[in-house]
Amino acid sequence: MSARRTALALCLAPCLALSMLLATAAVVPSQAAPGEQERRAPLRYVALGDSYSAGSGVVPIDVTSPMCLRSTRNYPNVIAERIGARLNDVTCGGADTTHYRTEQYPGVAPQLEALSRNTQLVTMTIGGNDSGVFISSILQCGALGIASAGRGSPCQDRYGNDFVRTVRRTTAPDVEKALRAVHRKAPRATVAILGYPRILPPKRGCFPQMPVARGDVPYLFKLQKVLNKAVRRAADATDSVYVNVPRASRGHDACQVRGRRWVEPALLGTNPVVVHPNSRGESAMARLTIRTLDLG
Repeated sequence: MSARRTALALCLAPCLALSMLLATAAVVPSQAAPGEQERRAPLRYVALGDSYSAGSGVVPIDVTSPMCLRSTRNYPNVIAERIGARLNDVTCGGADTTHYRTEQYPGVAPQLEALSRNTQLVTMTIGGNDSGVFISSILQCGALGIASAGRGSPCQDRYGNDFVRTVRRTTAPDVEKALRAVHRKAPRATVAILGYPRILPPKRGCFPQMPVARGDVPYLFKLQKVLNKAVRRAADATDSVYVNVPRASRGHDACQVRGRRWVEPALLGTNPVVVHPNSRGESAMARLTIRTLDLG
């Protein structure tokens, strides 16, 4: 202690001033550290939605919920990995908006239960399974396309405006209602809903890989466009963020060659779950979401 007092006594005014300056500079990082730690804390991220969110058909599969056909390489997992978020992924193949509030399968809780006031980010694709319209249209138009050997427009001839009418009258309000429920459960979160990537090109299809009759290709293209418009309007009405996957997926539909397409065709594809995004599509959806939300 005596040596320390001697050193202090010998220190002149400039030395004291320098010491005070250094001491002040040393305090600044220590005061800022808590804020820096808070900014570095992993984002609390919940992924909701259907098979396009779950990445059904993309391997490897999440074995903790095999009934949901959820991939560990779906776009929520890609997002979480790239931004360092803490992900709670409750996406499930076959989900519609009713499964936000009700159990989808035994042991598969309503998806809204994953949310809380502490949730910071929510993403989803939802609406494609509602009222059985979109999936039914693909299956039924495909069956009719096979029966007609790809000629004519048998699906449009049979169903006319029925599918579009159901999307506008039933699916659209259901998606908006689901988004409002998400905001109530997670009032501090950024909520993003993705449009569905293009399945078919606007005019000319690829029969038999996608077994849709030539005249029904624009018919189904319009139906998907109506669905995506309904999703976008629901996002706008609820102060949610719409991620414009349909625009980004131009030229990446199921009729494109392997390595370019984001969605696999019904025949001669690489996914066991057909007419769903492949790993390239899921990664693209992740990149677009990160860019749209400015997550890094």
